[in-house]
Amino acid sequence: MLFVKFIVILLLVFIVISLFSGLFFLVKDKGQTRRTVNALTFRIGLSVLAILVVIFAAATGMIELNPSPLQ
Repeated sequence: MLFVKFIVILLLVFIVISLFSGLFFLVKDKGQTRRTVNALTFRIGLSVLAILVVIFAAATGMIELNPSPLQ
């Protein structure tokens, strides 16, 4: 359970790093290269992976989700 939380936090850190690298490439290259697109594509891939890890961990019971307030 702790391992899954560590993986999710690590993915979130990499997502933030990728976001700021995309910003850096956008400012530095002024739209002349594809490095910004590559950084943002990598960030989207990491975001999808993080969502899939959370869904898998919740489905297998590794993590417990908060109960719905409507129940």
